[in-house]
Amino acid sequence: MSRGWTAQSCPATARPQTTASSRHEASYVIAVLEGRGVSREVGLAALDKDTRRVSLIQLADSPTYIKTLHQLHLHSPSIILVPDTFSSLIDTPMASGGKKASSTSVLVQCMIEEFDATVDPVMRKYWNDDAGLAFVNQLIVDDDERPATLVAVSSRYYALSAASALFKYAESKLNLRFAASSLLIQHAQAEGSMMIDPETARNLELVGSISFACLGKPSLLLNHTYTAMGARLLRANVLAPITEQSSIEACLDVVEELIQNGNRFDNVKNALKSLHNMDFNKLICSLAASEARETSTAKLAAARVAQMLSLRNIVKNIPVLAKALTGSRSRLLRIILDMISDKRLSRIEQLVSETLNEEEASAKRGLNAVNARVYAVKANYNRLLDVARETYKENVGDIFALNRELGGQHDLPLSLVYQDTGFVFALKKTDLQGELPRGFVNVTAQRNRWLFSSIELKKRNVCMKDALDETLIMSDKIIQELIAEIINVIGALYKASEAVAIVDMLWSFAHASILRDYVRPEFTGTLAIKAGRHPVLENVQAAGTLVPNDVYCCEASSFQIVQGPNMSGKSIYLRQIGLLTVMAMCGCFVPAEYGSFRLHDALLTRLSNDDDIEKSLSTFANEMAS
Repeated sequence: MSRGWTAQSCPATARPQTTASSRHEASYVIAVLEGRGVSREVGLAALDKDTRRVSLIQLADSPTYIKTLHQLHLHSPSIILVPDTFSSLIDTPMASGGKKASSTSVLVQCMIEEFDATVDPVMRKYWNDDAGLAFVNQLIVDDDERPATLVAVSSRYYALSAASALFKYAESKLNLRFAASSLLIQHAQAEGSMMIDPETARNLELVGSISFACLGKPSLLLNHTYTAMGARLLRANVLAPITEQSSIEACLDVVEELIQNGNRFDNVKNALKSLHNMDFNKLICSLAASEARETSTAKLAAARVAQMLSLRNIVKNIPVLAKALTGSRSRLLRIILDMISDKRLSRIEQLVSETLNEEEASAKRGLNAVNARVYAVKANYNRLLDVARETYKENVGDIFALNRELGGQHDLPLSLVYQDTGFVFALKKTDLQGELPRGFVNVTAQRNRWLFSSIELKKRNVCMKDALDETLIMSDKIIQELIAEIINVIGALYKASEAVAIVDMLWSFAHASILRDYVRPEFTGTLAIKAGRHPVLENVQAAGTLVPNDVYCCEASSFQIVQGPNMSGKSIYLRQIGLLTVMAMCGCFVPAEYGSFRLHDALLTRLSNDDDIEKSLSTFANEMAS
């Protein structure tokens, strides 16, 4: 059987693809297993390399594998794992003597053509459902959803087999090992979200240069999020809006409350600001994961200490958000308040406070950042650590004494700059007349200063670095003991991460709605929009120049033809309908005087994508202009 064409290889009237071609950097490792039966059962296990979240999916697909490709696109694969018996195009890794397939399955051919990702075969013996269930049972976080997840996946033969191969690959090839009860493993349903093909995502500009939910330009349209988790959730909802009306209405209730209650809006904004640039998911995954082949170095120790300092800041700031949500009337906000008021978070804060100093967040670079890691653990917690820190302090003092000595000897206002290799001397160019005195080496020029060293400074740097490494490694041992205790209650951090992401996304919707006077949509059996405005066009055109449009479509008129001359706005009109539908199903208000929508399980388009909204040029006018 031959495979359907893709949008890259033929006109878009062929088999539709399943997501936007412009998407964020691929970060998932996905194991895919196809059944040999008539029903075309496909199991997927997806591991996010950045956040270490795992999704298990099993579905019955069509001969063109549209549902499987849609799920793969949503998870942005960088590596796709398949059984070695499924492909003859690639060599078998992970073990010698693996069988080589005589032919390549249609699904593997589809994935090779569709994705710019590495396709790695894994020996068939590692695709074992019993081993997969054992992995899931061992690694899944111990929270309220654990029993339901285990029951849901226990009968998913193909998803569990894919999970077995995925975790085996992570250990042998990615050098990753996870602590028991530390991973957020979810059974993801293939249904429950609207499928958007890649041509539609591109035509509606859901992602891209003037993106509807552009992660790189938070000033545009909907994305006013403060946290990485909120931005990721926003992108996921825009590319696959939910189809459950009760869930959509719950989101709309939150947006409405934030719009109507100015104090709550401002309090939530300030709370989210305190969590700005904090990525809970990456922090949690760094706590849960370790190297399968341990390498204890000062660099890794410094990273773990920095992670624990970030955790300290997170658990200190979450109560600020809880206070901002206290007294909320919408049910979803009350649920979120319960999630971030978990007593286990207080336990984590207590553990961290007993071990780490209470200073504010450290600088990201330079000597201040190093000192924050050196003195992260409280004094008198470990006597040997105190001795190592004192040695480090004396070595740094010796380097500053050398700086004063040489500055006085040569009558130069020398200063010290800390780099990864240690300290170097710095001198403003305006303070140097002629050449540097003899004895200085490794002279380099920067914009307004000279950087250089000396033999004696290099010697003292070596002593300082030795003391620093010893201090960090000893601190790391204490941190690892702390991590072992925190992992027992890590489920509270996963819940807090999800809660903050939801609040951040919905606050972003409320912010966009206030800025542009959006209204709350309704969900009925009729598509009816009064004075609807294209959200992207409204953002780039001068106020008062945009012409609103009405839309009406019901069972009696479900098929309509829109006609008009070039530059009359036919494509913009169609895109406006699609965008407003996506916004409404994401739980956001819409740019209109009134909006009534239907729930859809798919959104497919065939539109020319050569017009230029910012210059008000249609496809025809753009061709003439060029």
